[in-house]
Amino acid sequence: MKKILAFAVLSLMTFSQMKAQDITDALRYSHTNLKGTARFQAMSGAFGALGGDISAIAINPASSAVFLNSAVTLTLSDVSKENTTGFNNSFNNSDNSDFNASQAGFVLVFDSNSTNNDFTKFSFGVNFAEENNYDDAFLASGSSNGSIDQYFLDYAQGIPLDLLIPYDDESVEDLYSYLGENEGFGAQQALLAYQAFIINPESEDLENTAYNSSVAPGQFQNNYNYVSTGLNGKISFNFAAEFQKKLYLGINFNIHFINYDRTTRYFETNNNNGSETNEIAFVNTLSTDGDGFSAQLGGIYKITDNIRIGATYDTPTWYNIREETAQSLSSYSDVFNENTIVNPDVVNIYPEYTLKTPGKLTASGAVVLGSQGLLSVDYSYKDYSNTEFRPENDGDFITQNDIISDELTAVSTIKIGGEYRINNWSLRGGYRYEESPYKDGITMSDLDSYSAGIGYSFGAFKIDAAYTNTQFSESSFLYQTGLANRANIDREFSSLIFSLSFGL
Repeated sequence: MKKILAFAVLSLMTFSQMKAQDITDALRYSHTNLKGTARFQAMSGAFGALGGDISAIAINPASSAVFLNSAVTLTLSDVSKENTTGFNNSFNNSDNSDFNASQAGFVLVFDSNSTNNDFTKFSFGVNFAEENNYDDAFLASGSSNGSIDQYFLDYAQGIPLDLLIPYDDESVEDLYSYLGENEGFGAQQALLAYQAFIINPESEDLENTAYNSSVAPGQFQNNYNYVSTGLNGKISFNFAAEFQKKLYLGINFNIHFINYDRTTRYFETNNNNGSETNEIAFVNTLSTDGDGFSAQLGGIYKITDNIRIGATYDTPTWYNIREETAQSLSSYSDVFNENTIVNPDVVNIYPEYTLKTPGKLTASGAVVLGSQGLLSVDYSYKDYSNTEFRPENDGDFITQNDIISDELTAVSTIKIGGEYRINNWSLRGGYRYEESPYKDGITMSDLDSYSAGIGYSFGAFKIDAAYTNTQFSESSFLYQTGLANRANIDREFSSLIFSLSFGL
């Protein structure tokens, strides 16, 4: 029998012991996009052996020591996202845009006054950069033979019927909170479905643990609407030095922060013979905030005045992440002409957990053609299979970490950038290629990105503009269990970036 509550259950809050995190969360916070100044993005971020740009410290912390003078840079970005979603031979287009300040920072340069000092220059910098923008939306809509009832059945099997029936003095809201506190996420899903008459027990015995569906098989009209907002940002504190005017060494201490909010709305209908439930609406919200820390070590060496090489090691990032969720479920029956709404009005607050994202190695090379221009190449290696939820001895996290290890893989990224100068004008272009972090190469494809830009120098004051276009595709399940339908999304991101820089 269900344990009687020995404490007052809050009507708007519960502390759930069951983890809701999965591989998609791990990858979302481990993967970063190319962000920075207009000059940096115009050259696709190929700055590991160059320096002299505030955003270059994100690639190689030794970059700030290449600056000749102290400087400040502010960047504004207008990002447009277009998604073409294919779902069971139906297609939907959605787009959205976001305009914000994506970068702001400064570098202070201090020349050594001692002629006997091998360290001829020191620099200190602070830079804010947006690493990922989570503003996104897509609609997957079409006809299939899959129903959300399988999602609920997967969670319900094995749950005693006694746990799904409120006592006389207990509301559904109270029971939903109790289950979240004591039985976990799966029991909450079973409760929602049972109370909405989507699943039925095979026996009315309170010890029954087997369930069937009130939804008859056949064809279903599925609609899945996804909307998210938020960002992943980083503040870097940079220290670097120039040694004998040949070698540049630097270190970054990075503070990371995450804000992510997501709402998914699923709606399905059917006219299948024998179906007691003909409409289902399922709403889920997730709110996430987190903070983290990482460090970077890097160096740049001038082989000659024209040839430079660079190397950087990025440590893993250790995030502390906090999440809250809320759910509601409703159904309608043509047979009984009845609409049922189950809205617990409860916020599930999950225990704070740690996510360790993988480290990264970067090797760079550049050819500087005096005042005429330059050509630069960066290569990075990052193994996403090393992403880990912690504590590692947690049973749920052990399962998720095994999935991450099995499904994710190491990724190579190549960035090529060039700049050509004509008097005070600079013309720039770049290309970036990034392998898929998934072993199957289907869940997410390889990424291609092209960029171009222009800049003008007024001396101590500079203005730059850039355009980037990034394309890749995703093929993901609408839900991680039960409903096996995939949404295939072709994604295209276009950005207009404007930067203002001036010397101090």
